[in-house]
Amino acid sequence: WSEFQNRMYYYGTFPTDFLWGVTSSAYQIEGGWNAGGKGPSIWDTFTHTPGNGIPENGNGDVACDSYNKVDVDLGLIKTLGYYRFSISWSRVLPDGTTAHVNEPGLKYYENLIDKLLQAGIEPQVTLYHWDLPQGLENMGGWQNVIMVEYFTQYADLMFSRLGPKVKRWITFNEPYIVANLGYGYGNFAPGVSNDPGVIPYVVAHHLIKSHAEAWHLYNDKYRAAQGGQISITLNADWAEPRNPYKQEDIDATYRYVEFFLGWFAHPIYIGDYSEIMKTTIRERSLAAGLPKSRLPEFTPEEVQRINGTHDYFGLNHYTTKLIFPIDYGLQQNYDADRGVGAVDDWSWLDSGSSWLKVTPFGIRRLLNHIKNTYGNPQILITENGVSEKGPVDLNDVVRQHYYNSYINEVLKARVLDGADVRGYTAWSLMDNFEWAEGYSERFGLYFVNRSDPKLTRTPKVSVQTFSTIIRCNGFVDPNSGNECLKPQPEGTQRCQSNLLLTLTGATSGKEGPDLSDVNVQILIYRHK
Repeated sequence: WSEFQNRMYYYGTFPTDFLWGVTSSAYQIEGGWNAGGKGPSIWDTFTHTPGNGIPENGNGDVACDSYNKVDVDLGLIKTLGYYRFSISWSRVLPDGTTAHVNEPGLKYYENLIDKLLQAGIEPQVTLYHWDLPQGLENMGGWQNVIMVEYFTQYADLMFSRLGPKVKRWITFNEPYIVANLGYGYGNFAPGVSNDPGVIPYVVAHHLIKSHAEAWHLYNDKYRAAQGGQISITLNADWAEPRNPYKQEDIDATYRYVEFFLGWFAHPIYIGDYSEIMKTTIRERSLAAGLPKSRLPEFTPEEVQRINGTHDYFGLNHYTTKLIFPIDYGLQQNYDADRGVGAVDDWSWLDSGSSWLKVTPFGIRRLLNHIKNTYGNPQILITENGVSEKGPVDLNDVVRQHYYNSYINEVLKARVLDGADVRGYTAWSLMDNFEWAEGYSERFGLYFVNRSDPKLTRTPKVSVQTFSTIIRCNGFVDPNSGNECLKPQPEGTQRCQSNLLLTLTGATSGKEGPDLSDVNVQILIYRHK
């Protein structure tokens, strides 16, 4: 694309059936960490362990208290379209196995879904958003291949009990984070870092097989009667060569994307790990004197069973990096295998997160990469958003700019490039527990006042920005006088387009002004 194409603002609209939403996740918003028979998860254990590095010893014990605010939450979203949330595995199966089903926990989600449907909101459910039951971690967690069986049993229970009322499922949210941060770097739960050259690949291998088995279970046993869709959500940065005229930087950029998105997308959408991953890891393993590659192998039968286990491409995206090669010598770990360094352009706008720079062009290029690499699948953007840090300013100008610019690039990818993008979900509905960063980084459309025992929610100006985009179903010329640009009178029916509310968490939680009071016809939905 030319500089003019990259910079120009495009006026146009999405298809009428385009989905809109926002998100969160169970551990990040629910609280109620030991309420109603819930068992401990690895994040409960991790956050309760001294020295975990989380600012101010933050944890999700209370989080946004969404566990106790179901009706409040529903009051905020009752006129919205779709609502994505995640199940807390240990709330329904306290030790992770079906040996004991916690009926109060299961009824909590059945009640939530019933209330959503009564309000005209179609639920979308994520089975796993990083909160593995501690009982299963005690067996080795995702390092143990038996997890494939336990996850499939858990999925079977969810499909049988919730499936008649759920039409959209996601198996895993960001398996890259589970494998690399949870079992490689160890800065996320369960905090494993003792063998970063082997364990992340083993964990990823088991996650992929678990996803495939859950997909086949749904496809074979439930799809005909329930008529739903099931897929997986993958996360990825976009990458550009630090020096576009150096072939080494171009090659490094390709490795960066293949070791990130391709690690999971290639087996599921094409079949088996990519050749660059298989060749690179095998050659580096043998050069270090190991007898075989550290990357596990799928059997031909497994390759065939995994390939095609998707109904759409779930994508989480936030930022772009400039990439160059680094030689790590004979070090045996993921970073050394990938062999790249990443920097940011000094001109890119900062956010509240060190890793996140505002780079709107990247989402369009990533969507085109998915289109061209994976056969132009239906794409559902399940997370996209930006953080802030420090003093609270409800006039969140960076977030307003982020949504306008990123969604405009999504529109270009759909309308101008032909990428089959079906929906966009903002991260996140409200400020919540941001994992290793605790509550220090805020991604929410709503500010959550943590000094108030009621955890009151207050809309930021970005709520109006986002709701206008939804009301217009895209971008219209501000000089056109289009009605969608005008704030809606109180009580007016909001946008008629489908709104994808994705709370990767169990119970959306919002207390305070009703969305109609701030002219919002939006959604609700998570981050990393």
